[in-house]
Amino acid sequence: MTGERVHAFGDDALGEHDAVALAAAVRAGEVSAEELAEAAVARAEQVDGRLAPVAFEAYLTPRVGRSGPAAALAGVPTFLKDNVDLRGMPTGQGSAAFRARPARRTAGFAEQLLGTGLTVLGKTRLPEFGLNASTEYAAAEPVRNPWQPSHSPGASSGGAAALVAAGVVPIAHANDGGGSIRIPAACCGLVGLKPTRGRLVLNDQGRRLPIDLITDGVLTRTVRDTAAFFAAAEQQYRNPALPPLGLVAGSGERRLRIGLVLDSPLEAAVTDQQTRQAVERTAARLEALGHRVEPAVLPFGEQFAQDFTLYWGYIAFLIAATGKLVLDRGFQARRLDGLTQGLRRSFRREFLKTPGVVRRLRQAEQAYAGMFAEYDLILCPVLAHVAPPIGHLSPNVPFEELIGRLRRYVAFTPVNNVTGAPAISLPTGETADGRPIGVHLLAPHGEERRLLELAFELEQDRPWRRIQD
Repeated sequence: MTGERVHAFGDDALGEHDAVALAAAVRAGEVSAEELAEAAVARAEQVDGRLAPVAFEAYLTPRVGRSGPAAALAGVPTFLKDNVDLRGMPTGQGSAAFRARPARRTAGFAEQLLGTGLTVLGKTRLPEFGLNASTEYAAAEPVRNPWQPSHSPGASSGGAAALVAAGVVPIAHANDGGGSIRIPAACCGLVGLKPTRGRLVLNDQGRRLPIDLITDGVLTRTVRDTAAFFAAAEQQYRNPALPPLGLVAGSGERRLRIGLVLDSPLEAAVTDQQTRQAVERTAARLEALGHRVEPAVLPFGEQFAQDFTLYWGYIAFLIAATGKLVLDRGFQARRLDGLTQGLRRSFRREFLKTPGVVRRLRQAEQAYAGMFAEYDLILCPVLAHVAPPIGHLSPNVPFEELIGRLRRYVAFTPVNNVTGAPAISLPTGETADGRPIGVHLLAPHGEERRLLELAFELEQDRPWRRIQD
């Protein structure tokens, strides 16, 4: 499938507004939550046949979020990613290995999201268990990128990214275990903040692991929507171990010292020219705004990549080994896709290395923190190359070739999952044919405010491109 951009922006209750504007309109009585939900459903039905982003529809029985002063986004429609439980809705995990049944409980993060006031209309698609960097399947239609449907929307929050970029909803849940907020944000022209580990209620899946890689968040089209969500979420739960975030409402005054990284320390992951230019142009903009940008080096190399890959395989191994107990008694490991099976086999061959892998990955946090003795933030690519065509990262690609492609593509984002530090993808670049390129800003633990303030400054200096233009 090739051709023009796919979006659903139009003259309805949603218009071209972001979540903050829609919530204000609901509070003022200018529009009702029901009217917003109806418009979002109509838009979802308009694009679903071309982009395939929806895993489960709850259009007739949406889950309405809380109301009240702390529910800053009350009445705004959204979707939940299909790997977080919401009572009454199935959680399919993007897998054909089991039959998803309605969840009996609501996960802690889903409760926090509902506390912001958002109305959940259904679930978004992800690749099997979120393990891939493209939302593709062994035997099902892939999720497609609204900017160019022949290309990947990224993953694992690819369904969420497609819905937000196409204008179906202004904000959607995403989570990130190796880049899964930032990668689809980069591919689809969105703002994607991966928060500090523990900033939001811990994800049920990640908290059981020796190293919790997974953090929840949202994908949005504006910085203020991301800032508003995190401020509203903090009203539901605040981690006393982290500095309070509050509502970040604009750019900061302090000029920052920013380290510039253009190349991954991985020899095989070569940053392509279009991505390199996007990062360099963003660096030039930051310097023009008065910030100091200097060359820097990430203190992680091939050993880190090998360790992360083995830990990735450990997760696939656990999924296969515990599926009948954790997911469904009818779980069939033989029906897992080629990527999950390949990761599982790789881990089984090298499982004796696991203690050393976990020890070294835990030590990465200290090396990461050391970068910020010299810099306030790090600027680098989100991905080593632009979003690939559908099929390039299909789970049907032979495993050794696929894992090589993934390592050459996802060469920057896993560092912040391992260390637990925050990072944000911003849509400051574009390819020669008009597709978005995201750039990546990394911050010390607990410094989401610093990221959001700089994001506001970049957005104000040059607003993001719009798919409808």
